[in-house]
Amino acid sequence: MNSTIEQLKTQFQQALIAAFGSDYAEVDPMLVAASNPKFGDYQSNAALGLSKQLKQAPRTIAEKITQHLEIAEICLTPEIAGPGFINLTVKPEYLEGQINAIQTDPGLGISPAKNPQRVIVDFSSPNIAKEMHVGHLRSTIIGDCIARILEFQGEDVLRLNHLGDWGTQFGMLIAYLREVCPEALTTANAVDLGNLVEFYRKAKKRFDEDENFQETAREEVVKLQSGAEDSRRAWQLLCEQSRREFQVIYNLLDVKLTERGESFYNPLLPDVVEDLAKTGLLEEDAGAQCVFLEGFSNKEGQPLPLIVQKSGGGYNYATTDLAALRYRIFQDRAERIIYVTDAGQANHFTQVFQVAKRAGWIPDTVELVHVPFGLVLGEDNKKLKTRSGETVRLKDLLDEAIDRARADLESRLKDENRQESEEFIANVAQVIGISAVKYADLSQNRNSNYVFSFDKMLSLQGNTAPYLLYVYARICSIGRKGNIDFEQLEKDAKVLLQEDEELVLAKHLLQLSEVLKNIEQDLLPNRLCEYLYELSKKFNKFYEECEVLKAEEPQRSSRLILCDITARTLKLGLSLLGIQVLERM
Repeated sequence: MNSTIEQLKTQFQQALIAAFGSDYAEVDPMLVAASNPKFGDYQSNAALGLSKQLKQAPRTIAEKITQHLEIAEICLTPEIAGPGFINLTVKPEYLEGQINAIQTDPGLGISPAKNPQRVIVDFSSPNIAKEMHVGHLRSTIIGDCIARILEFQGEDVLRLNHLGDWGTQFGMLIAYLREVCPEALTTANAVDLGNLVEFYRKAKKRFDEDENFQETAREEVVKLQSGAEDSRRAWQLLCEQSRREFQVIYNLLDVKLTERGESFYNPLLPDVVEDLAKTGLLEEDAGAQCVFLEGFSNKEGQPLPLIVQKSGGGYNYATTDLAALRYRIFQDRAERIIYVTDAGQANHFTQVFQVAKRAGWIPDTVELVHVPFGLVLGEDNKKLKTRSGETVRLKDLLDEAIDRARADLESRLKDENRQESEEFIANVAQVIGISAVKYADLSQNRNSNYVFSFDKMLSLQGNTAPYLLYVYARICSIGRKGNIDFEQLEKDAKVLLQEDEELVLAKHLLQLSEVLKNIEQDLLPNRLCEYLYELSKKFNKFYEECEVLKAEEPQRSSRLILCDITARTLKLGLSLLGIQVLERM
């Protein structure tokens, strides 16, 4: 089902053609939601934009457009205001028809993509032998949300975890493992590395202090890259240990990923260099093979090189990213590739994309998108760190959120003199804690830094996950209290919109498809958070002003259907954010 604004845009385009000819078929009707309800529901500013081109007064143009505007089934008679704004008010009977049409639709009237794209979302991407920290939080949560929305829209999505599982650091780690536990190189499951981060620190300390060990580590890199069996076994041990640790986090966050680490592309790196040489882009600089970039220069004003092969013959991140890009286009057949990383990598991706385009690897049908995000700050507005100055472990942060949510819940149960099972308390605490962390992140414009505050994100007031979860639980309680079978109700009853609060709620419910369509393009999840927060506020206003269970028929059934569609919209919207709902809190 097309959204209201899409239907109106179609009618405006037809009116523009009828009024001014086919040359105006592609003119943007500049139709937006009205900023003030007293002006109606939608406003078109097209007449003002066309004034210079048509050499006519905007009001004259607006009058000609409205004469050809066939929207009587959707809106009241259009009104021309000010210098030439066209204001539209949607008819209550149209809204009733739209709401009645979606009440039995599991997808709430949102149609899947007619021509699904193959989309790759590259996100999370922690490094082997290092713990996931708060810096991985945003990539994981934002990437998962974008993937969920695109999947719901019907796109063919591949979620990729580009693990840092290859590189010179593994020489250091394998050399250290060979010293402290040589049996691990020959016997399966001979050792559980336990705290892998501590193991990494000890290896790094050994590397920094001992030149002989440094040389041994470099030799191990060569062995690993040449495929030596015991070196690869050690590498696999380190990778498997990390995977287990990462999976604990992913399970907690309910995030699913397909692992394809840097090592996957290692055999493809020579082809990247060879292909760039064939295109004539490759130049030698101080023994390294480089592509000199357009628009990037060093301090001396000379073109900046992107190194794709070091002077010693080794490769770097850029080479791997170029190999990954080629593979994703030519083997995965991706039409849209989305990279979710911190804003600090913006230049890196701009450079990699430029080289790939100049090499002719990117067809016109393929879109490359870098989705940057800002930092997570502490309440002192500095980069979030522990008291000892270390980066916050992601597991610790999530555990603390759950612990705080549990403490809040237990305090509330005590105040309300409620008795609940341990299973109920543990589940609610985990859902609220994890949801609060996710929503606090996603509700911010991802381009900005945001301040991490447990007190704010766990509050039952304001734009928070607990507030939205509470509204959903409140609607569930209405159903329980009235012993309502919503499925049966939907078969027998129709929605009637008579009160202002009913109309306001219905209009907002019908905007979800437009919100998701916008997010599919701009990849800003905070738009969905804003929509759900506004929906929650509008529902609470409706519930305060309009009797539901005590209302007379047919209003009672109509309002119950509005409650049910609101709950289903909240549940769907929150699921797209990666958030579970609770029927009781």
